Amino acid sequence: MDDAILKHVDKADEVWHAGDIGVIATTDQIAKRKPLRAVYGNVDDHTVRITYPEINSFICEGVKVWMTHIGGYPPNYNPTVRKELDEIKPRIFVCGHSHILRVIRDPKMN
Repeated sequence: MDDAILKHVDKADEVWHAGDIGVIATTDQIAKRKPLRAVYGNVDDHTVRITYPEINSFICEGVKVWMTHIGGYPPNYNPTVRKELDEIKPRIFVCGHSHILRVIRDPKMN
């Protein structure tokens, strides 16, 4: 793992990884430094998939968070994800498949 990434990890309170971890050594290094919440992605192998769930739902500082790898974004959610988002109604939804950072408010979720 690139030392530049670990410098960011060291500055964080907690790390959330939205999948495509690659090799378990990646998350092992992160977890040694900071609390880690993660999900597996579509390129992850069996070891990663048995270590991390497909969906990780949790409360962080009183805020409901729902994380999965392939989720989409408003209004183009993955159909399976859309159903669960409607039921769970998280304040923060994190997905990683596109590898592109987007922060988007979904007016239908408020």
